[in-house]
Amino acid sequence: MQKIEPYRKWLYSMRARLAAFASLSLREMMTTARMQEVEQRMEQLPRGFKKARIVTVRYITLNNKVIGFTLLVLCFAGGWLLMDYQSALHQPALVDKTVYIEIEKGDSLDRIIDKLIGQGLAVKPFWFKVIAFQENALKKLKTGEYELTSGLTAPQILSLFVQGKTKQHVITFPEGWSFKDVLHEIELNPNLEHTLNGVDFSNIMAKFKSGPSAFAWPEGLFFPDTYFFEKHTSDLSLLQRAYDKMQQVLQQEWLNKAEGLPYKSPYEALILASIVEKETGAAAERPQIAGVFIRRLEKNMLLQTDPTVIYGMGDRYQGDIKYQDLTTATPYNTYVINGLPPTPIAMPGRDALYAVLHPDQGDSLYFVARGDGTHVFSATLKEHNLAVDKFQRNKK
Repeated sequence: MQKIEPYRKWLYSMRARLAAFASLSLREMMTTARMQEVEQRMEQLPRGFKKARIVTVRYITLNNKVIGFTLLVLCFAGGWLLMDYQSALHQPALVDKTVYIEIEKGDSLDRIIDKLIGQGLAVKPFWFKVIAFQENALKKLKTGEYELTSGLTAPQILSLFVQGKTKQHVITFPEGWSFKDVLHEIELNPNLEHTLNGVDFSNIMAKFKSGPSAFAWPEGLFFPDTYFFEKHTSDLSLLQRAYDKMQQVLQQEWLNKAEGLPYKSPYEALILASIVEKETGAAAERPQIAGVFIRRLEKNMLLQTDPTVIYGMGDRYQGDIKYQDLTTATPYNTYVINGLPPTPIAMPGRDALYAVLHPDQGDSLYFVARGDGTHVFSATLKEHNLAVDKFQRNKK
Protein backbone atom coordinates (compact mmCIF):
# COMPACT_ATOMS: atom_id res chain seq x y z
CA MET A 1 0.00 0.00 0.00
CA GLN A 2 2.92 2.36 0.85
CA LYS A 3 4.55 1.54 -2.53
CA ILE A 4 1.35 2.52 -4.37
CA GLU A 5 0.89 5.84 -2.55
CA PRO A 6 3.69 7.75 -4.44
CA TYR A 7 2.18 6.71 -7.77
CA ARG A 8 -1.31 7.83 -6.64
CA LYS A 9 0.03 11.29 -5.74
CA TRP A 10 1.81 11.42 -9.07
CA LEU A 11 -1.42 10.52 -10.94
CA TYR A 12 -3.41 13.19 -9.05
CA SER A 13 -0.72 15.71 -9.91
CA MET A 14 -0.82 14.74 -13.59
CA ARG A 15 -4.64 14.94 -13.64
CA ALA A 16 -4.53 18.47 -12.20
CA ARG A 17 -1.99 19.58 -14.79
CA LEU A 18 -3.99 18.05 -17.63
CA ALA A 19 -7.18 19.67 -16.31
CA ALA A 20 -5.45 23.05 -16.27
CA PHE A 21 -4.33 22.48 -19.85
CA ALA A 22 -7.81 21.41 -20.90
CA SER A 23 -9.35 24.51 -19.32
CA LEU A 24 -7.86 26.72 -22.07
CA SER A 25 -10.52 27.79 -24.58
CA LEU A 26 -9.99 27.41 -28.30
CA ARG A 27 -9.96 31.18 -28.73
CA GLU A 28 -7.23 31.40 -26.09
CA MET A 29 -5.24 28.67 -27.80
CA MET A 30 -5.23 30.70 -30.99
CA THR A 31 -3.19 33.49 -29.42
CA THR A 32 0.63 33.36 -29.37
CA ALA A 33 0.85 34.14 -25.68
CA ARG A 34 -1.45 31.33 -24.70
CA MET A 35 0.34 28.91 -26.99
CA GLN A 36 3.53 29.73 -25.15
CA GLU A 37 1.77 29.03 -21.88
CA VAL A 38 0.65 25.70 -23.30
CA GLU A 39 4.26 24.91 -24.24
CA GLN A 40 5.45 25.78 -20.69
CA ARG A 41 2.83 23.60 -19.08
CA MET A 42 3.65 20.79 -21.41
CA GLU A 43 7.33 21.12 -20.46
CA GLN A 44 6.34 20.40 -16.87
CA LEU A 45 5.07 16.97 -17.86
CA PRO A 46 7.42 14.01 -17.21
CA ARG A 47 9.71 12.94 -20.00
CA GLY A 48 7.59 9.85 -20.45
CA PHE A 49 4.97 12.16 -21.83
CA LYS A 50 7.31 13.85 -24.35
CA LYS A 51 5.90 12.00 -27.30
CA ALA A 52 2.33 12.68 -26.15
CA ARG A 53 3.31 16.35 -25.67
CA ILE A 54 4.59 16.67 -29.23
CA VAL A 55 1.52 14.93 -30.68
CA THR A 56 -0.82 17.10 -28.60
CA VAL A 57 0.84 20.37 -29.63
CA ARG A 58 0.80 19.33 -33.29
CA TYR A 59 -2.90 18.40 -32.98
CA ILE A 60 -3.74 21.71 -31.36
CA THR A 61 -1.80 23.61 -34.02
CA LEU A 62 -3.53 21.70 -36.84
CA ASN A 63 -6.92 22.12 -35.21
CA ASN A 64 -6.38 25.87 -34.91
CA LYS A 65 -5.49 26.08 -38.60
CA VAL A 66 -8.68 24.19 -39.53
CA ILE A 67 -10.78 26.45 -37.33
CA GLY A 68 -9.12 29.55 -38.73
CA PHE A 69 -9.62 28.39 -42.32
CA THR A 70 -13.26 27.52 -41.61
CA LEU A 71 -13.92 30.93 -40.11
CA LEU A 72 -12.20 32.58 -43.07
CA VAL A 73 -14.39 30.62 -45.49
CA LEU A 74 -17.48 31.55 -43.48
CA CYS A 75 -16.50 35.21 -43.53
CA PHE A 76 -16.01 35.15 -47.28
CA ALA A 77 -19.32 33.28 -47.78
CA GLY A 78 -21.17 35.67 -45.50
CA GLY A 79 -19.71 38.65 -47.28
CA TRP A 80 -20.59 37.23 -50.67
CA LEU A 81 -24.17 36.50 -49.54
CA LEU A 82 -24.53 40.02 -48.18
CA MET A 83 -23.27 41.54 -51.42
CA ASP A 84 -25.52 39.25 -53.47
CA TYR A 85 -28.52 40.22 -51.33
CA GLN A 86 -27.73 43.92 -51.69
CA SER A 87 -27.41 43.43 -55.43
CA ALA A 88 -30.84 41.73 -55.53
CA LEU A 89 -32.29 44.67 -53.59
CA HIS A 90 -30.84 47.54 -55.56
CA GLN A 91 -29.79 46.32 -59.00
CA PRO A 92 -32.33 47.11 -61.77
CA ALA A 93 -34.07 43.97 -63.00
CA LEU A 94 -34.23 45.31 -66.55
CA VAL A 95 -32.47 48.07 -68.45
CA ASP A 96 -33.39 50.01 -71.59
CA LYS A 97 -36.62 48.16 -72.29
CA THR A 98 -40.22 47.70 -71.20
CA VAL A 99 -41.86 44.31 -70.78
CA TYR A 100 -45.37 43.15 -69.93
CA ILE A 101 -46.10 40.44 -67.40
CA GLU A 102 -49.53 38.96 -66.76
CA ILE A 103 -50.27 37.39 -63.39
CA GLU A 104 -53.13 34.98 -63.86
CA LYS A 105 -55.43 33.54 -61.25
CA GLY A 106 -53.72 30.62 -59.51
CA ASP A 107 -50.15 31.63 -60.42
CA SER A 108 -47.65 30.63 -57.72
CA LEU A 109 -44.64 32.77 -56.83
CA ASP A 110 -42.41 30.29 -58.67
CA ARG A 111 -44.60 30.62 -61.77
CA ILE A 112 -44.41 34.42 -61.57
CA ILE A 113 -40.62 34.27 -61.25
CA ASP A 114 -40.46 31.98 -64.31
CA LYS A 115 -42.48 34.54 -66.28
CA LEU A 116 -40.15 37.34 -65.20
CA ILE A 117 -37.05 35.39 -66.18
CA GLY A 118 -38.72 34.34 -69.42
CA GLN A 119 -39.11 38.01 -70.31
CA GLY A 120 -35.42 38.60 -69.69
CA LEU A 121 -35.59 40.20 -66.24
CA ALA A 122 -32.45 39.83 -64.11
CA VAL A 123 -34.15 38.51 -60.99
CA LYS A 124 -32.59 36.00 -58.62
CA PRO A 125 -35.25 33.44 -57.65
CA PHE A 126 -33.95 32.79 -54.11
CA TRP A 127 -33.61 36.46 -53.17
CA PHE A 128 -36.88 37.35 -54.92
CA LYS A 129 -38.63 34.87 -52.62
CA VAL A 130 -36.75 36.23 -49.58
CA ILE A 131 -37.76 39.80 -50.45
CA ALA A 132 -41.37 38.71 -51.01
CA PHE A 133 -41.34 37.07 -47.57
CA GLN A 134 -39.79 40.16 -45.94
CA GLU A 135 -42.40 42.41 -47.57
CA ASN A 136 -45.20 40.05 -46.50
CA ALA A 137 -46.24 39.94 -50.15
CA LEU A 138 -46.72 36.21 -50.71
CA LYS A 139 -50.52 36.30 -50.34
CA LYS A 140 -51.05 39.85 -51.60
CA LEU A 141 -50.02 39.56 -55.25
CA LYS A 142 -52.88 40.71 -57.49
CA THR A 143 -53.77 39.33 -60.88
CA GLY A 144 -53.57 41.46 -64.01
CA GLU A 145 -51.21 42.67 -66.70
CA TYR A 146 -48.28 44.77 -65.52
CA GLU A 147 -46.04 47.12 -67.44
CA LEU A 148 -42.47 46.84 -66.14
CA THR A 149 -40.26 49.71 -67.21
CA SER A 150 -36.49 50.13 -67.29
CA GLY A 151 -34.83 50.68 -63.93
CA LEU A 152 -37.29 48.79 -61.72
CA THR A 153 -35.75 46.71 -58.93
CA ALA A 154 -37.12 43.49 -57.45
CA PRO A 155 -38.74 45.26 -54.43
CA GLN A 156 -40.35 47.81 -56.75
CA ILE A 157 -41.72 45.07 -59.00
CA LEU A 158 -43.20 43.29 -55.97
CA SER A 159 -44.71 46.58 -54.83
CA LEU A 160 -46.47 46.93 -58.20
CA PHE A 161 -47.84 43.40 -57.87
CA VAL A 162 -49.07 44.00 -54.31
CA GLN A 163 -50.69 47.36 -55.09
CA GLY A 164 -52.29 45.99 -58.24
CA LYS A 165 -50.97 48.81 -60.43
CA THR A 166 -51.82 47.01 -63.64
CA LYS A 167 -51.30 48.33 -67.15
CA GLN A 168 -54.17 50.47 -68.32
CA HIS A 169 -55.25 49.95 -71.92
CA VAL A 170 -57.11 52.70 -73.71
CA ILE A 171 -60.03 53.01 -76.10
CA THR A 172 -61.58 56.20 -77.50
CA PHE A 173 -65.14 56.85 -78.67
CA PRO A 174 -65.18 60.19 -80.52
CA GLU A 175 -68.11 62.58 -80.43
CA GLY A 176 -70.57 61.96 -83.22
CA TRP A 177 -69.92 58.24 -83.51
CA SER A 178 -72.85 55.89 -83.92
CA PHE A 179 -73.27 52.84 -81.71
CA LYS A 180 -72.33 50.72 -84.70
CA ASP A 181 -69.00 52.55 -84.83
CA VAL A 182 -68.52 51.94 -81.10
CA LEU A 183 -69.15 48.20 -81.39
CA HIS A 184 -66.75 47.96 -84.32
CA GLU A 185 -64.02 49.68 -82.32
CA ILE A 186 -64.64 47.35 -79.39
CA GLU A 187 -64.46 44.27 -81.61
CA LEU A 188 -61.06 45.40 -82.93
CA ASN A 189 -59.59 45.77 -79.45
CA PRO A 190 -57.72 42.57 -78.48
CA ASN A 191 -57.44 43.50 -74.80
CA LEU A 192 -61.17 43.38 -74.12
CA GLU A 193 -63.19 40.29 -73.33
CA HIS A 194 -65.78 40.08 -76.10
CA THR A 195 -69.26 39.02 -75.02
CA LEU A 196 -71.44 41.02 -77.44
CA ASN A 197 -70.28 39.61 -80.77
CA GLY A 198 -73.29 38.82 -82.91
CA VAL A 199 -75.81 40.34 -80.49
CA ASP A 200 -78.55 42.29 -82.28
CA PHE A 201 -79.05 45.98 -81.46
CA SER A 202 -82.60 45.31 -80.34
CA ASN A 203 -81.40 42.80 -77.75
CA ILE A 204 -78.22 44.44 -76.58
CA MET A 205 -79.77 46.62 -73.90
CA ALA A 206 -81.15 43.56 -72.13
CA LYS A 207 -77.56 42.44 -71.47
CA PHE A 208 -77.00 45.21 -68.96
CA LYS A 209 -77.58 44.45 -65.30
CA SER A 210 -79.20 47.80 -64.57
CA GLY A 211 -79.98 51.19 -66.03
CA PRO A 212 -79.71 50.84 -69.82
CA SER A 213 -82.37 48.12 -70.00
CA ALA A 214 -84.96 50.91 -69.59
CA PHE A 215 -84.15 51.94 -73.17
CA ALA A 216 -84.94 49.74 -76.15
CA TRP A 217 -82.31 51.22 -78.50
CA PRO A 218 -78.66 51.83 -77.56
CA GLU A 219 -77.97 54.76 -79.89
CA GLY A 220 -76.69 57.90 -78.15
CA LEU A 221 -76.80 56.44 -74.64
CA PHE A 222 -73.02 56.20 -74.22
CA PHE A 223 -70.74 59.12 -73.53
CA PRO A 224 -68.00 59.81 -76.08
CA ASP A 225 -64.69 59.83 -74.25
CA THR A 226 -61.35 58.08 -73.75
CA TYR A 227 -61.64 55.12 -71.39
CA PHE A 228 -58.87 53.26 -69.60
CA PHE A 229 -59.29 49.62 -68.66
CA GLU A 230 -57.40 46.54 -67.51
CA LYS A 231 -56.78 43.64 -69.82
CA HIS A 232 -59.68 41.15 -69.98
CA THR A 233 -62.24 43.79 -69.01
CA SER A 234 -65.52 42.80 -70.67
CA ASP A 235 -66.99 44.91 -73.44
CA LEU A 236 -70.22 45.00 -71.46
CA SER A 237 -68.60 46.51 -68.36
CA LEU A 238 -66.84 49.11 -70.51
CA LEU A 239 -70.15 50.12 -72.10
CA GLN A 240 -71.72 50.25 -68.65
CA ARG A 241 -69.14 52.87 -67.67
CA ALA A 242 -69.85 54.88 -70.82
CA TYR A 243 -73.58 54.69 -70.15
CA ASP A 244 -73.19 55.74 -66.51
CA LYS A 245 -71.09 58.73 -67.55
CA MET A 246 -73.65 59.84 -70.16
CA GLN A 247 -76.39 59.69 -67.54
CA GLN A 248 -74.25 61.68 -65.11
CA VAL A 249 -73.41 64.39 -67.66
CA LEU A 250 -76.97 64.54 -68.99
CA GLN A 251 -78.41 64.98 -65.50
CA GLN A 252 -75.88 67.66 -64.62
CA GLU A 253 -76.70 69.65 -67.76
CA TRP A 254 -80.44 69.08 -67.37
CA LEU A 255 -80.45 70.51 -63.85
CA ASN A 256 -78.84 73.71 -65.14
CA LYS A 257 -80.91 74.10 -68.33
CA ALA A 258 -82.40 77.36 -69.49
CA GLU A 259 -86.09 78.08 -68.89
CA GLY A 260 -88.85 77.65 -71.47
CA LEU A 261 -87.37 74.81 -73.52
CA PRO A 262 -89.78 72.49 -75.38
CA TYR A 263 -88.34 69.17 -74.09
CA LYS A 264 -90.52 66.79 -72.15
CA SER A 265 -87.55 64.79 -70.80
CA PRO A 266 -83.74 64.71 -70.73
CA TYR A 267 -83.94 61.99 -73.40
CA GLU A 268 -85.49 64.45 -75.87
CA ALA A 269 -82.64 66.87 -75.19
CA LEU A 270 -80.25 63.99 -75.86
CA ILE A 271 -81.93 63.33 -79.22
CA LEU A 272 -81.57 66.94 -80.34
CA ALA A 273 -77.99 67.11 -79.03
CA SER A 274 -77.09 64.16 -81.25
CA ILE A 275 -78.46 66.02 -84.29
CA VAL A 276 -76.53 69.17 -83.38
CA GLU A 277 -73.38 67.05 -82.94
CA LYS A 278 -73.72 65.66 -86.46
CA GLU A 279 -74.61 69.01 -88.05
CA THR A 280 -71.42 70.88 -87.19
CA GLY A 281 -67.89 70.42 -85.95
CA ALA A 282 -67.57 74.14 -85.17
CA ALA A 283 -68.08 74.43 -81.42
CA ALA A 284 -69.07 78.11 -81.60
CA GLU A 285 -71.98 77.28 -83.93
CA ARG A 286 -73.62 74.64 -81.77
CA PRO A 287 -75.79 77.06 -79.74
CA GLN A 288 -76.89 78.77 -82.98
CA ILE A 289 -77.87 75.49 -84.64
CA ALA A 290 -79.63 74.37 -81.46
CA GLY A 291 -81.54 77.67 -81.46
CA VAL A 292 -82.66 77.11 -85.05
CA PHE A 293 -84.00 73.64 -84.29
CA ILE A 294 -85.76 74.70 -81.10
CA ARG A 295 -87.50 77.62 -82.82
CA ARG A 296 -88.61 75.30 -85.63
CA LEU A 297 -90.00 72.84 -83.07
CA GLU A 298 -91.86 75.66 -81.33
CA LYS A 299 -93.33 76.81 -84.66
CA ASN A 300 -94.24 73.21 -85.59
CA MET A 301 -91.88 73.35 -88.58
CA LEU A 302 -90.11 70.27 -89.93
CA LEU A 303 -86.52 70.07 -88.75
CA GLN A 304 -85.34 69.08 -92.26
CA THR A 305 -81.84 68.02 -91.19
CA ASP A 306 -79.76 65.74 -93.43
CA PRO A 307 -78.02 63.70 -90.70
CA THR A 308 -81.38 62.21 -89.66
CA VAL A 309 -82.07 61.20 -93.27
CA ILE A 310 -78.69 59.52 -93.50
CA TYR A 311 -79.23 57.64 -90.24
CA GLY A 312 -82.65 56.44 -91.41
CA MET A 313 -81.18 55.19 -94.68
CA GLY A 314 -78.81 52.84 -92.83
CA ASP A 315 -76.65 50.78 -95.18
CA ARG A 316 -78.39 52.30 -98.21
CA TYR A 317 -76.42 55.49 -97.69
CA GLN A 318 -73.44 55.51 -100.03
CA GLY A 319 -72.13 59.02 -99.46
CA ASP A 320 -74.80 61.03 -101.25
CA ILE A 321 -78.43 62.01 -100.58
CA LYS A 322 -80.81 62.03 -103.55
CA TYR A 323 -84.19 63.77 -103.80
CA GLN A 324 -85.88 60.38 -103.47
CA ASP A 325 -84.13 59.86 -100.14
CA LEU A 326 -85.52 63.14 -98.83
CA THR A 327 -89.06 62.13 -99.70
CA THR A 328 -88.88 58.51 -98.55
CA ALA A 329 -90.53 58.11 -95.17
CA THR A 330 -88.47 56.55 -92.37
CA PRO A 331 -88.84 57.04 -88.61
CA TYR A 332 -85.80 59.34 -88.79
CA ASN A 333 -86.48 61.37 -91.95
CA THR A 334 -87.14 64.85 -90.54
CA TYR A 335 -88.06 66.09 -94.03
CA VAL A 336 -91.17 63.93 -93.62
CA ILE A 337 -91.88 63.44 -89.90
CA ASN A 338 -92.88 66.15 -87.45
CA GLY A 339 -90.83 66.82 -84.37
CA LEU A 340 -87.85 64.83 -83.17
CA PRO A 341 -86.85 61.36 -84.40
CA PRO A 342 -87.57 58.51 -81.97
CA THR A 343 -83.97 58.09 -80.75
CA PRO A 344 -80.61 59.85 -80.91
CA ILE A 345 -78.66 59.32 -84.11
CA ALA A 346 -75.14 59.48 -82.59
CA MET A 347 -73.21 60.11 -79.39
CA PRO A 348 -73.31 63.81 -78.48
CA GLY A 349 -70.57 65.36 -76.38
CA ARG A 350 -70.99 67.68 -73.42
CA ASP A 351 -70.76 70.81 -75.62
CA ALA A 352 -73.66 69.66 -77.77
CA LEU A 353 -75.73 68.85 -74.68
CA TYR A 354 -74.99 72.26 -73.24
CA ALA A 355 -75.92 73.91 -76.54
CA VAL A 356 -79.40 72.37 -76.75
CA LEU A 357 -80.06 73.28 -73.11
CA HIS A 358 -78.70 76.82 -73.57
CA PRO A 359 -79.62 77.66 -77.18
CA ASP A 360 -78.91 80.91 -78.99
CA GLN A 361 -81.75 83.43 -78.63
CA GLY A 362 -81.63 84.75 -82.20
CA ASP A 363 -84.37 84.64 -84.85
CA SER A 364 -82.77 82.44 -87.52
CA LEU A 365 -84.79 79.50 -88.79
CA TYR A 366 -82.48 78.22 -91.54
CA PHE A 367 -78.82 77.50 -92.12
CA VAL A 368 -76.72 76.24 -95.01
CA ALA A 369 -73.13 74.98 -95.09
CA ARG A 370 -70.48 77.27 -96.52
CA GLY A 371 -68.26 74.32 -97.40
CA ASP A 372 -65.56 75.16 -94.85
CA GLY A 373 -67.18 73.59 -91.80
CA THR A 374 -69.24 76.66 -90.89
CA HIS A 375 -72.76 77.80 -91.83
CA VAL A 376 -74.73 80.82 -92.96
CA PHE A 377 -77.82 81.45 -90.80
CA SER A 378 -81.00 83.09 -92.11
CA ALA A 379 -84.25 84.29 -90.55
CA THR A 380 -86.36 84.04 -93.72
CA LEU A 381 -86.74 81.50 -96.50
CA LYS A 382 -85.81 84.16 -99.08
CA GLU A 383 -82.49 84.85 -97.34
CA HIS A 384 -81.92 81.14 -97.02
CA ASN A 385 -82.48 80.49 -100.74
CA LEU A 386 -80.00 83.22 -101.62
CA ALA A 387 -77.43 81.59 -99.34
CA VAL A 388 -78.13 78.19 -100.88
CA ASP A 389 -77.62 79.62 -104.37
CA LYS A 390 -74.34 81.18 -103.30
CA PHE A 391 -72.82 78.34 -101.37
CA GLN A 392 -74.48 75.21 -102.78
CA ARG A 393 -76.21 75.42 -106.14
CA ASN A 394 -73.67 77.67 -107.90
CA LYS A 395 -70.84 75.36 -106.83
CA LYS A 396 -72.33 72.32 -108.56
